[in-house]
Amino acid sequence: MSIKCAFLFPGQGSQSVGMGQDFFNNSDLAKQMFADASTRTGIDFENLLFTQNDDLGQTAFTQPAILLVGAIAHKLFTDATHITPALTMGHSLGEFTALVASGALDAIDAVELVNLRGKLMAEACAKQEVGMMVSLGLSDEAVEALCATQRDNGLQVWAVNYNADGQIVIAGIKKDLETLAPLVKEAGAKRAMLLDMSVASHCPLLESASAPLEAKLKEMLKDDFITPVISNVTAKAYNTKAEALDLLPQQLVKPVLYKHSMANIDDEVDCYIEFGNGNVLKGLNRKATKKPHFNVSDMASLEATISALNELDNV
Repeated sequence: MSIKCAFLFPGQGSQSVGMGQDFFNNSDLAKQMFADASTRTGIDFENLLFTQNDDLGQTAFTQPAILLVGAIAHKLFTDATHITPALTMGHSLGEFTALVASGALDAIDAVELVNLRGKLMAEACAKQEVGMMVSLGLSDEAVEALCATQRDNGLQVWAVNYNADGQIVIAGIKKDLETLAPLVKEAGAKRAMLLDMSVASHCPLLESASAPLEAKLKEMLKDDFITPVISNVTAKAYNTKAEALDLLPQQLVKPVLYKHSMANIDDEVDCYIEFGNGNVLKGLNRKATKKPHFNVSDMASLEATISALNELDNV
C-alpha cells in the first residue's frame, strides 16, 4: 500500500462498558489476549469490560483496559492488512499502545506496565483530593496565565493537556480547580467543567511515580522500533529505548502536547487510523487536519476501514 498512515491510540476517558466485546465474541485472537492479560495482571477483563461496575473508572483498571482493547484492534488490523504505519502516536496513556504498535513493547507486557502506571498515579494522589478540569474557548496563553497567577497565590493548578485550539485540560488539587473555574469563565471561556478523574495527570503531583515507572520500563522496553513514536512531552519522534526511558517518566509530570504533535506530523501522512474504543481523537483532530480519519473499534469498523483504505490507495 502506497499511502502513509499514522496509527493513533486514545487515552483515559475513552473507556466505556462493553468496549472490546465485539472483538471478543468474534475473534479467537481477542479471546486469547483477554485471557493472557487476565492471567498476567489478576484482573478479570471480561467482567471489568462487559458488566456494569465501578472499577472501570479507577485508573489502575482503566489504563490496562483501554490499552488491551487498542492493542487487540491494532493486531487484528495488521494481521489482516500487513500495513506498517509511517508513525504511531497516542494521547497520554495511548503513547504506550503506540509503543506496542511500534514493536517496542509486547502487548501483554504493556497491559501489566500500565496497570502499574495507574497504581503509581493513584498512590501519588491518594493523600490529596485531586482532579482535572477542561477549559473550552480560551487561548493557551490565557489559561497558562491564570494558572500561573493562582500558583503565585499558593494554589496548585497546571495546564496539562493541549488537546486542540481552545480546548485545554487543567490538573491539580480539586478545591484549587474549583477556585479557578469561575476565573476561567470570567476570562471568556465558554465552559470550565470538572472531569470525572481520580488522578491529576501530567503535573508535578505525580513526581513520586516517575522512578518506579522508569524501573519497570527498563525491564520491558525493547530496542526494536519498526516505526517512530511521537512523544507527548516533545511533540517529536523518537525510535530508541534510551529515548523512551527518558521521555515516558517525564510524561507523568509534563503536559501532553497533542495538538502540537498533530501540527508536526500532518504533512508527513496521508491518513489517520484510530485504534480502540470509539473515536475520541477524531473529534480532537477536526480542527487540526483535513486528512481522512478512520477508526477500528469493532469488527464492522475494521472491515470498513480496510475497504476505505483500499479505495484511497487506488485513487
